[in-house]
Amino acid sequence: MPIQILMPALSPTMTEGNLVKWHKAEGDTIKAGQLLAEIETDKATMEIEAVDEGTLGRIIIPEGTENVKVNALIGLILETGEDKATLDSFKAPEAIKISTAAAESAPTTPATLASTSSSRNSDERVYATPLARRIATQQGIDLHDVDGSGPRGRIVKADIENFTPATKTCGTKYPAAAYVDLPMNNMRKTIAKRLTESKQTIPHFYLTIDCDIDKLLALRAEMNALPKATQKLSVNDFIIRACALALHEVPEANATFHDTFVRQYSTVDIAVAVAIDGGLVTPVIRSAEQKQAATLSTEMKSLAERARAGKLKPEEYQGGGFTLSNLGMFGIKHFGAIINPPQASIMAVGAGEKRAVVKNDQLAIATMMSCTLSVDHRAIDGAVGSKFLNVFKELIENPLMLFQTV
Repeated sequence: MPIQILMPALSPTMTEGNLVKWHKAEGDTIKAGQLLAEIETDKATMEIEAVDEGTLGRIIIPEGTENVKVNALIGLILETGEDKATLDSFKAPEAIKISTAAAESAPTTPATLASTSSSRNSDERVYATPLARRIATQQGIDLHDVDGSGPRGRIVKADIENFTPATKTCGTKYPAAAYVDLPMNNMRKTIAKRLTESKQTIPHFYLTIDCDIDKLLALRAEMNALPKATQKLSVNDFIIRACALALHEVPEANATFHDTFVRQYSTVDIAVAVAIDGGLVTPVIRSAEQKQAATLSTEMKSLAERARAGKLKPEEYQGGGFTLSNLGMFGIKHFGAIINPPQASIMAVGAGEKRAVVKNDQLAIATMMSCTLSVDHRAIDGAVGSKFLNVFKELIENPLMLFQTV
């Protein structure tokens, strides 16, 4: 009996994914451990290795198919000595559902055609695949205006994606505005869902503090100029270190909310927001309070590089009791970030800039950095959030304290 290849669940929250690429073709020999396919999740593109040996007998879901449900049948492997004829009689269990997106590559039969009528002419039939029809409905495209490239002129998904609406009057003397509808990838869909839930269900409040970073900048420049310096430290490396030490000193802020209880952590795992094409990910630095700035710098660079390449492992971006989001490098002065549940706080860091300040009752110039802590009031009160920020500020403004051990 053929071995079933099912769409894997690559994370606890994954319900569907995109089948990006097959690395084996039908008829190819497969050995355990060989690269079989690439699956795009909401966080990264993961390489899937074969666990069984045999011959790839049939590809059920073609590469490029989106929104394939977890546990959907995507392919069949013939065991050694098994005849290909067994594929013709194979029937997948009823529980296994195949994504309708696969209909794009199916042969033209009445079952794969969908007719759509328009109020403009109810006698005129338009043939389109179910997926193409659904996308057209979502984007408000009249299928009568689309030329089909499929068999017998059938409209397929690519025809909808490549469709450019002609200029129309839309019932007025003004032409319709030109636009492009950009489909969202799984990552963007997940971001939209989770952050909408966060703003709707979490009672956010915000605390902002300004830090003088002149001493920190001077220390950083001195360290980076050392002859034996093997890497250049960034301001963000010191910020991560300060967050770790402050969370260690104020453990009440190092927490997540779970409806009936608040979980307080004894180690500091910090998620750091990294912008990538199509969205962002938050790789996690584990036990950050035990690592000096140079170690944090090396680890963060590695995580960021693999995040941008889509090569992070699930355990590298899941979890964390606190998130840091720094937009200072983009010139942003101040912003409030959205909490990533179940975490109870996230700190937004702006750019360091020269400002007029009062020191010892005298007007002076200092490089100031605004930091805003977004807090879940169900888990953390204002006094705790304020205590964390004050410890963080003391560490940033007295950078030699960042080299203490805990």
